Amino acid sequence: MSGSFPPPRSRWCMDFYYPNRQNDMWRIWAYIATGDKNAFMLPDGKTFDKDKIVAFCRSIGLALTDTGEEIVRQKGNASDAHLKVVKPRDFSRLLGRIPQCRDIVLTGEKAVETLGATVGFKKIDVGGYVVTDYFPGAPVRIWRMPSSSRAFPRSVEWKAEYYRRVLDSLNS
Repeated sequence: MSGSFPPPRSRWCMDFYYPNRQNDMWRIWAYIATGDKNAFMLPDGKTFDKDKIVAFCRSIGLALTDTGEEIVRQKGNASDAHLKVVKPRDFSRLLGRIPQCRDIVLTGEKAVETLGATVGFKKIDVGGYVVTDYFPGAPVRIWRMPSSSRAFPRSVEWKAEYYRRVLDSLNS
């Protein structure tokens, strides 16, 4: 699974992917895993439980990275609208290290734009995917999920249904 790039460190509540407490990614996965969108929060309600999240990711085989390797935040905030990707992630090299990976889940428009510029697609509808032979080995499905940002005004439950569909397709 790959998003664009983490927010500035001042917005982090843990040292792991999707560290911004205002981002719904770990609420989405907690809802899918347990039915409780707050299951990956520590009792203080202000910090995600990194240990639970890492254990969950390992249990379903979820690897995480960013589509940007080097970026510039043009306004110093967490918004992807003002994020310039200077150097995109080399997914060919990455997938060469994990050849069993045949699906990439992108978590928003900026991630789609960044990987699409390398692979050669322009758009994927939310919930949809493209199949590409761009990478070495077997074809890869590239999925477009709704953004987990609260700036994307949908409920955790609504967003979770899209992510659940990907998980279901991988398990079938």
